[in-house]
Amino acid sequence: MFLHPTPIIESEHPRVRRFAVEAAGRGSAQQRAVSLYYAVRDGIRYDPYRIVLTPDGLKASTTLGAGHGWCVTKAILLAACCRSHGIPARLGFADVRNHLSTQRMRAAMQTDVFFWHGYAELLLDDRWIKTTPAFNRELCDKLDLRQLDFDGRSDSLYQPCDLEGKRHMEYLRDRGWFEDVPIDDMLETFRREYPVAYETLAQTDFDLDVEREVSAAPRPGGRLTSTS
Repeated sequence: MFLHPTPIIESEHPRVRRFAVEAAGRGSAQQRAVSLYYAVRDGIRYDPYRIVLTPDGLKASTTLGAGHGWCVTKAILLAACCRSHGIPARLGFADVRNHLSTQRMRAAMQTDVFFWHGYAELLLDDRWIKTTPAFNRELCDKLDLRQLDFDGRSDSLYQPCDLEGKRHMEYLRDRGWFEDVPIDDMLETFRREYPVAYETLAQTDFDLDVEREVSAAPRPGGRLTSTS
């Protein structure tokens, strides 16, 4: 269980296997998991504007081909890579309050609650460990966020505050773990909570919005819109 490929967690897809082999190197399961985490975190750019909640849109190979993804697709890719190395992996989900986002995203979503935030859980040394490979290093540097590291032993979850001590992420509800993506449940929630958000956001550029808001901030380094 948690080792087999699925149509979305494509651990046997040639592109995914090639990426996993090149990224993991040699070493223990723990060492390979850590290497895969950083390869997905920093090698795949975070972009929450282009969300496609279909099997094809969520596939690990789709994310690799695009070079960008959001929390769920990056967690899927990490889970697929780990399964390809014989490391049991599953998906975890939670509802979170994100105190830091672009003005456009906040306006489109009409809330600061991100439903079905995704992360990957890996079985290492007989313990399930949570990992969150969403925000790439470059984005964290722009936003004055502490990079979310992973050592293969402890959970890697979003910090409650940024480097200035201002609120960043708040976990509201644990939705548990899943062997595969609960697309139908996610779609039901997104259609109810974000009726037009993703159609609107998909027509715009997340990186450009970040650059504009950081440049317009009143101090060097800048930050995005915050509820703090």
